Amino acid sequence: MSSVIEVKNVNKVFGKNDARLQVLEDACLVINEGEFVSLMGASGSGKSTLLYLIGGLDRDFEGLIDILGTDITKLKEGKLAKLRLEKIGFVFQFYNLVQNLNVEDNILLPLTARGKSKASLEKDLKEILEITGLTEKRKTMPAKLSGGQQQRVAIARALLGSPAIILADEPTGNLDAKSTTEVMELFKKVNQEKGITILQVTHSAEAASYGNRIVNLENGKIVG
Repeated sequence: MSSVIEVKNVNKVFGKNDARLQVLEDACLVINEGEFVSLMGASGSGKSTLLYLIGGLDRDFEGLIDILGTDITKLKEGKLAKLRLEKIGFVFQFYNLVQNLNVEDNILLPLTARGKSKASLEKDLKEILEITGLTEKRKTMPAKLSGGQQQRVAIARALLGSPAIILADEPTGNLDAKSTTEVMELFKKVNQEKGITILQVTHSAEAASYGNRIVNLENGKIVG
């Protein structure tokens, strides 16, 4: 089984001099294709920081991060943006939906904003709506949706481009117990049926249990 994410001796520091704070210290992590990995740690342990580094959202660090065989530390911004667009889906704690767009237009937005037509995406959109249980809600505005439904829209948006990897930062952090279960079952389904590699950051033991491997981060170090 080939690795899709490799983190080697990554160090991340915020601030300088007396205000210097080392958030990650020689962090190492390998995630293989098709894995569903839950990254756990106390608040401030560096888990979200590591996720953002893996996604190329923060490039100020020491060490090496390889995504799908590409060392992203050496990529120019344009090529990194292309890699993110084509290969990585992001899901955040806050749904980041556009309130004046309906469900299907929110899902389509990242690709239509880059020139793809709605007609060319219709087949893929129908499949994603079905997988996420949103077919009947495709014309609904975000304000009419529950928190769990809004997060499913965000997941559908991340899935539309058929990414190889989904990076999820506390995806159930704003959800009640029922919605948490629904969202985590959806992640599990996507992982098993589509073979998409998932790395989620979570403080919830329940959410973490849906992964097939739990990795712990303590004081900036991977401990298992």
